[in-house]
Amino acid sequence: MLIYVTAITASPGRIWNALIDPARTARYWGHHNVSTWATGERWEHRRVTDGGAETVGEVLEIDPPRRLAHSWARVGEEHDPSRVSRVTFDLEQVGERVRLTLTHEGLPADQIAGVGAGWPFVLSSLKAYLETGQPHLAS
Repeated sequence: MLIYVTAITASPGRIWNALIDPARTARYWGHHNVSTWATGERWEHRRVTDGGAETVGEVLEIDPPRRLAHSWARVGEEHDPSRVSRVTFDLEQVGERVRLTLTHEGLPADQIAGVGAGWPFVLSSLKAYLETGQPHLAS
């Protein structure tokens, strides 16, 4: 299991929108996160360059602006339960900041290193994007 925690100086609603709005995710993540954002609906992590999906899943929990959970699998592996993991974003107001806790559990062993290295950069870029308007990752 991977757990990352960061504090972001932004409202929970602003962070929430940055997690679910495809135009915003493209700015700091370099991918569009696309879904209707209803429990049971499909979620896709699409490349900005050509719109192709690399990672897909299903929305498992949604409680705006506090919690979002979805499954996570590489395209073509989403029907193999041993290849599907779970990503949860928890947002909690703490003073003037929001504590964002990302939990990624059930990752296949061959993906832990790559995914584990990627999350700190995504969260750092999200924080920079919301606090300064300048993400660390290019779209």
